[in-house]
Amino acid sequence: MFSELVIKIIRFGIVGASGTVVDFSITYLFKEKIKINRYGANGFGFLAGASSNYIFNRIWTFQSQNPNILQEYFTFLGLASIGLLINTCLLYLFETKLKVSFYKAKFLAILGTMFWNFLSNYFFNFK
Repeated sequence: MFSELVIKIIRFGIVGASGTVVDFSITYLFKEKIKINRYGANGFGFLAGASSNYIFNRIWTFQSQNPNILQEYFTFLGLASIGLLINTCLLYLFETKLKVSFYKAKFLAILGTMFWNFLSNYFFNFK
């Protein structure tokens, strides 16, 4: 049981790293190229990363057999939305209060949000 949990955490971290690449890429595209507000760009990046994470976590991390994929996906997005709120608050804190550069602050915010995302999905979505 404990080793299964450790494997899930490691897989979740690997999936999260790939989602971070998606997140940063989309954030960069919207912030730097399309020139939308940094927090809006952060939201688009987070949503794209969360969607990517759902697919890989469903298949690889949690090996979900739930036939109701849409319900599971929207639950995942609902939990990720809470994660987005946590992420945005942390991003704001790191960038404006602690004066960390935007992308470093975003990385730290993602790390902080990862704990919420794993635990909420482990206990509520992919139980």
